[in-house]
Amino acid sequence: MQTSSDRHEYPAHWEADVVLRDGGTARIRPITVDDAERLVSFYEQVSDESKYYRFFAPYPRLSAKDVHRFTHHDFVDRVGLAAAVGDDFIGTVRYDRIGAGGRPATGAEADEAEVAFLVQDAHQGRGVASALLEHIAAVARERGIRRFAAEVLPANTKMIKVFTDAGYRQKRSFEDGVVRLEFDLEPTDRSLAVQYAREQRAEARSVQRLLAPGAVAVIGTGRAPGGVGRSILDNIRDGGFTGRLYAVNGALPEGQKELDGVPAFRSVRDIDGPVDLAVVAVPAEGVPEVVAECGEHDVQGLVVISAGYAESGPEGRERQRALVRQARSHGMRIIGPNSFGVINTSPEVRLNASLAPDMPRAGRIGLFAQSGAIGVALLSRLHRRGGGVTGVTGLSTFVSSGNRADVSGNDVLQYWYEDADTDVALMYLESIGNPRKFTRLARRTAAAKPLVVVQGARHGAGPRGHAVRATQLPHATVSALLRQAGVIRVDTITELVDAGLLLARQPLPAGPRVAILGNSESLGLLTYDACLAEGLRPHPPQDLTTAASAADFHAALSRALADDSSDAVVVTAIPSVGEGSDGDAALAEALRSAAAEQPTKPVLVVHVELGGLAEALSAATSTAPQPGASGPAPKTGGTRTGERADPRTGADEGAEADGKGTPGPVPPPEGAHPIPAYPAAERAVRALAQAVAYGQWRRDAADPGKVPEYEDIDERGAAALIKGLLARGQGLTLTTDATCELLAAYGVHVHRALPAPTPDAAAAAARTLGYPVALKATAPHLRHRADLGGVRLDLADEEQLRRAYAELTELFGSPEELRPVVQRMAPRGVDTVVRAVIDPAAGAVLSFGLAGAASQLLGDMAHRLIPVTDRDATSLVRSIRTAPLLFGWRGSAPVDTPALEELMLRVSRLVHDHPEVVAVTLEPVVVAPHGISVLGASVRLAPPPARDDQGPRTLPPTY
Repeated sequence: MQTSSDRHEYPAHWEADVVLRDGGTARIRPITVDDAERLVSFYEQVSDESKYYRFFAPYPRLSAKDVHRFTHHDFVDRVGLAAAVGDDFIGTVRYDRIGAGGRPATGAEADEAEVAFLVQDAHQGRGVASALLEHIAAVARERGIRRFAAEVLPANTKMIKVFTDAGYRQKRSFEDGVVRLEFDLEPTDRSLAVQYAREQRAEARSVQRLLAPGAVAVIGTGRAPGGVGRSILDNIRDGGFTGRLYAVNGALPEGQKELDGVPAFRSVRDIDGPVDLAVVAVPAEGVPEVVAECGEHDVQGLVVISAGYAESGPEGRERQRALVRQARSHGMRIIGPNSFGVINTSPEVRLNASLAPDMPRAGRIGLFAQSGAIGVALLSRLHRRGGGVTGVTGLSTFVSSGNRADVSGNDVLQYWYEDADTDVALMYLESIGNPRKFTRLARRTAAAKPLVVVQGARHGAGPRGHAVRATQLPHATVSALLRQAGVIRVDTITELVDAGLLLARQPLPAGPRVAILGNSESLGLLTYDACLAEGLRPHPPQDLTTAASAADFHAALSRALADDSSDAVVVTAIPSVGEGSDGDAALAEALRSAAAEQPTKPVLVVHVELGGLAEALSAATSTAPQPGASGPAPKTGGTRTGERADPRTGADEGAEADGKGTPGPVPPPEGAHPIPAYPAAERAVRALAQAVAYGQWRRDAADPGKVPEYEDIDERGAAALIKGLLARGQGLTLTTDATCELLAAYGVHVHRALPAPTPDAAAAAARTLGYPVALKATAPHLRHRADLGGVRLDLADEEQLRRAYAELTELFGSPEELRPVVQRMAPRGVDTVVRAVIDPAAGAVLSFGLAGAASQLLGDMAHRLIPVTDRDATSLVRSIRTAPLLFGWRGSAPVDTPALEELMLRVSRLVHDHPEVVAVTLEPVVVAPHGISVLGASVRLAPPPARDDQGPRTLPPTY
């Protein structure tokens, strides 16, 4: 490590794993004196041209002086970082602090540095330099450097592009045959957008390499049928995988070349040809050797089915950390361990590398599950309801993350965002490792396609296998923040499937107006009541009577869809006695044809014990083989073990026209949408309500609003004040005077409250402030508790003030216990509370509610992520259940909500501009018909937390 003469210890927090442009991984870390041989080896593998571009002259080898210079750093004025794969460097970056005239400098007064890169030719084009630039810029900002300068030869267009594409504000000049670039390191909207776009491409590509491999090796395949590894091998083969498949078992006899028709090897190293994905199903103690062999063979990624990791306790957690470190050292990503597997139904891939015995039907739904058991349940439900029951709506991809040691839901969201085969994303989450990043990605994904999430472990600790940062926010707050990001939050996996099928099959409703029609008055009334309970606006149900024919249903549905006063239609149906399957088919065709005539509104069916109708509803648009359909006939003969005959078609459930186990596609009629059917009114209506809310969010997201600028905000003055206050300690709650001064810099003015340790002091304070006044006890057990009698209001003169003072001290104790203060009376209004807090996991959150029992007892608070826009502030005020009290409830005067919204926007700006402000509470904020009064305030400061979602790209640490 560094010598004693170095001014700073080794900065371990600069170490980070990153995903490169091609989906591989590398580790970025500081260069130390121990890297001399590694640096020389790296340089020897760089081409002469790249060396010339770096040093502006032929430079075949590094001298001993060069090596010393490039490996000895003080980590302040001289810093070098390397990108490494395994033990080898693939790229380096270095900065040297400079002063006037470009000469070496030290100290914070010199805020510019010269930066230079070198990337091995074999790794150019992988985004190594871009990743190194992000990290060296973050390091420089930490060390007080605000600007980089770089000199580049004009012919070195790749490096010029790295700088110009980064999105920083820059200046360019040309002198003496050299291009000089200077750019500020303060992140800009464009630099963050560039960083996020690179992150998305890299992480999506890393998942694509796992889901669309050209060659798969299953490691740990038993020689006899059965067992985890052998089952997965069979599932991949029987699912019709289009790539190359290999079986690997170290216990295979010498000379055995096949295993049940699949090429077999004793080690992945023996395979002649590339392997993109290895599915690992060996005991946990044997996994490190397997990973090492995969790394030597340049395998791109792993799906680890093996258990015995963090879910098994501390020893297993350490084993899991070592697994991730080992895989990343070889540039590989991991799904798992303790994973159920992955599935990709694309015709170009057809990969069932999972423990699911049957390949799911191909469709447009992406499914992610952290739990293997829940993943099985979801696959089963989608299989039952997604094919032949309510219309074919199958899967595009499925990922079971297991312990989520590496690849997480965030990575899969990055993949789904640009995946043309996925229209709806369904996720079962038991923990969210980085809620701030998840919220950002969810917002972007939800703007393009629906994202439905159910959270397990909502009221307790998550699974032992998931190591995540603790959040201080209650689950209800996290859920509110997810909804703000456009996530459709549901409570059960049944609701997850219900909502997913509707969103995958039907257009989004334009509003909450619902037409209800059917042949059962009672079922129509139940549906009507369910709509009201979910906040929809139903029309009175139209009863077609039990004598209604298919033609009557067609006519009624056509009229409802053509009616401009409805945004969606719910059809209720009960069986017709004696009609049987022919009647079901006729009714289904009538509904389908009517819906096809007006395809812009969603249609749902509520049926009671009417399986025939549910099946028939999908018949016209099903991709399952239909009797009499053209094309090859399904397979005949007995079924494989674990397969079931499909009672609807008489074919094996896994059979398809091409004989590979899944129904072959039959194009639906043009404009047709499979109509989802539900066995209960409340389930259908709940799914519809979620679609209505999501549709409204999509419309609102098109104009998210803006963060206002206020001319009276003194950002620099506030920064100077915060710096001076923090110099006194690591974290502190500000005094009343400091709180008022800091808030005033952002235009938030707190009513003065003067201490009143004696009756005479109280009288003097009242004379200073002017009558009428309020006398308040500020002891912790009495603060904000007017119900306990610790506040006296509207004291018009000194006599009333002294009488009130005597009453308080007689009731509650001495002035030293009460800590009384005197405050000038504010105009009457509604008492509210505004809070902002920086949560270690979720980030900065602004909260609002009414003061007192509404927020404290009932938890009636609304939340938004900071920075808050003007539209966010408007919706925040209206989001609490007690909002009517602000808008003239029962004849009261409406209060000044625009002033309240401006206050919240100013608090949001304060916390966003100064991450050192970790908590702000304004309570009470009295909102009068004209204006607001902030009567109490507290602010807490701390050194700014690591804002990893706004810093350079990194993979989560190996917890």
